[in-house]
Amino acid sequence: MNYEEKVHEDLYHWRRKLTAKPSMVNRLSKQVQTKVNEKIPAKIHDIITESIKKMVQATLIGSEYTTKVKEVQDSLEKKDQLVEQTINTYKRTAAVEGAGTGAGGILLGIADFPLLLSIKMKFLFEVASIYGYDTKKYEERIFILYIFQLAFSGDKHRIETLKVIEEWEQRKEELVEIDWQVFQQEYRDYIDLIKMLQLVPGLGAIVGAYANYNLLDHLGSTAMNCYRLRTLNSQNHKKDFLQ
Repeated sequence: MNYEEKVHEDLYHWRRKLTAKPSMVNRLSKQVQTKVNEKIPAKIHDIITESIKKMVQATLIGSEYTTKVKEVQDSLEKKDQLVEQTINTYKRTAAVEGAGTGAGGILLGIADFPLLLSIKMKFLFEVASIYGYDTKKYEERIFILYIFQLAFSGDKHRIETLKVIEEWEQRKEELVEIDWQVFQQEYRDYIDLIKMLQLVPGLGAIVGAYANYNLLDHLGSTAMNCYRLRTLNSQNHKKDFLQ
């Protein structure tokens, strides 16, 4: 089995995992979160949406100017190896940040949200650069936001987002705007419980480090597979696992 065949097999199993039927725990959790969100006034949702929108846009701009352009590797295998090294670096960075803010009590625990978001966005810019994509292009920044949504969304929205990723080259011209309401709600629902635990006195540092480490690990795997999929599709290697 050559490397491309191995990647195809990895992508097949990754896709099956993403589209698997949600567990009972996940379904119940989503139902509870939905009921809680329904009780929050629309005005509050609008404020949160606008805040996260501006926060994400700011980190996108900042990441664009702080990301070093990587030397494009000549094979997918070498790109993957460099991305794996990058994932390990950012996991350690996120863990240190989570431990520091988690140990600092409620105020620093709240500050973890924008700090971690910034780390995640900068990481995604780094990964795009490694795979040879120009993040100065608007379409590439939109693609990054779809990767983010794929990593941090509930089951239904995750499947919809996966379809966008799979059909990116055919649909990217029409995907010029993000639904920020859905973006922020899915992200909040995904991380709310673990981040609330980070605010508990005595647990904050441990939970913060563990949570951030695993969130970056999950984002890293998602980003890597999205760019692998896109790279193979662009080389006309689309296989039956996408059907």
